[in-house]
Formats: sequence, C-alpha cells, structure tokens
Amino acid sequence: MIEPTGNLYKSIAVIGKRARQLAARQKEELTTKLAEFASTVDNLEEVMENREQIEISKFYERQPKPTVVATEEFLEGKLNFRYREDD
Repeated sequence: MIEPTGNLYKSIAVIGKRARQLAARQKEELTTKLAEFASTVDNLEEVMENREQIEISKFYERQPKPTVVATEEFLEGKLNFRYREDD
C-alpha cells in the first residue's frame, strides 16, 4: 500500500476520498430508485406492502462496501491522484 504514494497515511487518504465518492454515488442512486416507488400516503399497510423498495434496499445492502472497492482500485493501480503543491 505504501508504494504508490510513498507514505501509508497518504495511501489511506487517497482510498478514503475514493470511498466517499463511491458512497455518495451509491446513496444518490439508491435515493433516486426509492423515490420512484415513494407514495404520498403513509398508511402502515402500504409501508409494509411496498416490496419494491424493500428489494431495492436489499440489493444495495448486498453490494460491496465502498471502502473495499476503493482499496481494490488503489491496489490494482486504477486510481489516479495528485497532490496540490504549496505555492
């Protein structure tokens, strides 16, 4: 993990930033898909019967965690990163 950046802490920072990007994208996708099935009436019966939302949520729960995906991308050399230089 140290080799691409020369520093373990920098490597962790790169992985963390990528994991946050992935998590934000995943959350946005989930919210969009769930909004398609949202109802304006909040009856307990309708909430319990909304199987589509439950299935979509379960699908996203089974997805690999963003931290794992970001770490794999980093180790495989798929991430491009650069440092801002102090002026």
